[in-house]
Amino acid sequence: MFTLAHLSDPHLPMPVARPLDLLGKRVTGYLNWWRHRVRMHAPEALAGIVADIKVQKPDHIALTGDLVNISLPQEFARASKWLAEFGTPEEVTVIPGNHDVYVATTWAEGQGLWGAYMAGDDNPPATDFQVFPTLRRRGPVALVGLNSGVPKPPFLATGTLGQTQIAAAEKLLVDLGREGVCRVVLIHHPPLTTESRFKRLTDAAAFQAMIRRVGCELVLHGHNHRSEVARIAGPQGDIPVIGVTSASAAPDSKYGRARYHLIGIEREGAGWRIAVDIRALRADGEGCEPDGRIVFQSGGTVAKAA
Repeated sequence: MFTLAHLSDPHLPMPVARPLDLLGKRVTGYLNWWRHRVRMHAPEALAGIVADIKVQKPDHIALTGDLVNISLPQEFARASKWLAEFGTPEEVTVIPGNHDVYVATTWAEGQGLWGAYMAGDDNPPATDFQVFPTLRRRGPVALVGLNSGVPKPPFLATGTLGQTQIAAAEKLLVDLGREGVCRVVLIHHPPLTTESRFKRLTDAAAFQAMIRRVGCELVLHGHNHRSEVARIAGPQGDIPVIGVTSASAAPDSKYGRARYHLIGIEREGAGWRIAVDIRALRADGEGCEPDGRIVFQSGGTVAKAA
């Protein structure tokens, strides 16, 4: 069995910023952090999640965005150091979230510091967002990374893939489908048409139309800070779309305890069996404990839920 750990939205602590750093949209995000969000995210919760992942020793780790908050250069530098302590680029795949692209930044001082974690196999560290969609193969699993993070006006947390990225992802998924691998799509925003217009993926309908044509086995996302399951139609049945709670959620936040998902993937006949174990931070903060399990079979049928 191949095991994939999925975590998202760590929102590493906000550094103190100078007034000149907060021109434009950043000022609203900065004030919102210190007024509200600082109490919703706990560094010690994230440390407990990371410690448990290391104990579980998954075959690979997928991190679906929002490492930072308002895209300050010092945030990217801190996140780069945190990533290096978490795992190597071969062990961890990262895609951007909307907070990682809160405003337009210089690549070398921003996402470029994580370029090796975003690059596809056998490619140098990513030099811009044009690398997406990316492909990483790990065992029987093909991880297809998408970027839905695009700078947006104040008070909007929406995401957009764009026609070019969707078309490239379609071709990639077609080719992978012919190989019979387990195709796992990584995206920050939930690709659903039912989301709030202030937080939604603006081209979710176009993404779903593409998936209806070519399919995949699993979609993983973050953004909503909650562990949740939805389905979108595929050519051979419904496809599970699974979101995960923020990995730094404070125990008394509206999101509940911090969580990550440990996903077991294995062949079952001509398809795949996908078991999602939800692991939640213990009350004492020392590691995690089981918090439910959902099992899918390729084609989207739920075999068991607990």
